Amino acid sequence: MKRRTPAALLAGALLLAGCGAQVEGGAAARTVTVKRCGQEVEYTTPRRAVVYEGGSADKMFALGLTQHVHGYVMPPANPPVTESPWAAEYAKVKFLSDDLLNRELVVDAKADFVVAGWRSGFSDQRGITPEILDGLKIQSFMHTESCFNYPGYPERVTPFEALYTDLERLGKIFGVEAKARELIAGYRKRVEAVQARAPKGEPVPVFLYDSGTDKPFTAGSQVPPTDIIRFAGGRNVFGDLDARWGEVTWEAVVEAKPEVIVILDYGDKPAAEKIRFLKEFPTTSKLPAVVNNRFHVLDYNEGISGPRNIDGLEGFAKYLRELRT
Repeated sequence: MKRRTPAALLAGALLLAGCGAQVEGGAAARTVTVKRCGQEVEYTTPRRAVVYEGGSADKMFALGLTQHVHGYVMPPANPPVTESPWAAEYAKVKFLSDDLLNRELVVDAKADFVVAGWRSGFSDQRGITPEILDGLKIQSFMHTESCFNYPGYPERVTPFEALYTDLERLGKIFGVEAKARELIAGYRKRVEAVQARAPKGEPVPVFLYDSGTDKPFTAGSQVPPTDIIRFAGGRNVFGDLDARWGEVTWEAVVEAKPEVIVILDYGDKPAAEKIRFLKEFPTTSKLPAVVNNRFHVLDYNEGISGPRNIDGLEGFAKYLRELRT
């Protein structure tokens, strides 16, 4: 076995330190080129990651990368981490904030890697973008699901394929490619099993209600609920909206005549309140889904890009199958 000289070890440590990493035991640097949206970026194995929202943390934990995570930022919309399948992993890392991601927080945490989405964590307005972090020698990674309108380096991938892409890319960055392949294969198999049992015939028209009273906020083509609905045998009535999430009108909802309404359940905006509003609001009270009490609750972390998308798909698919029995 070839031994590294002290000088070589020192050089590796300096390279890691240059991007803000905390080097443990003089570990040598490992660099790899991976896409960040459509941009080729060279990464050095991160040691002190900050992750934003449950989807980012879940991807890291599912890949077995807890030891590389320094802490997480979890805004109020996210349900309690104690309810997560990875609750034990959350307990091993630091809770940094329940606010939006910001540059000061990342710098104070001495992060060497930040995982978030474009305009969902990263933001021009709040002064925390991959470009800004590059200038601070802090590496960053964006959810592929959010890349379709990333300035300069857009990348358009269907939502579930974006999840698989993220696991593959993170696996490469951290040198756990085999684990990534194993996860992806397992998730694909579960999706195929759902598709094989999906109700036959015309897809059920489905409206996802995120929030909003004056105007409803819903899921467009670029977010996981559209694939969840599609793979389960339904049709997102706003699936042609070229966006992640966006406002529509109540008139458009009425015109779409949804037979099922999926409610996105926030930590700070419970599903029960949203269902009560839809039943009491005159404009929606006569919708087929409301009249027939056809509501399905989707957990927040099943609706944003992350491993729990597969759980969300299986849960909704079971609901649709039971409607047909």
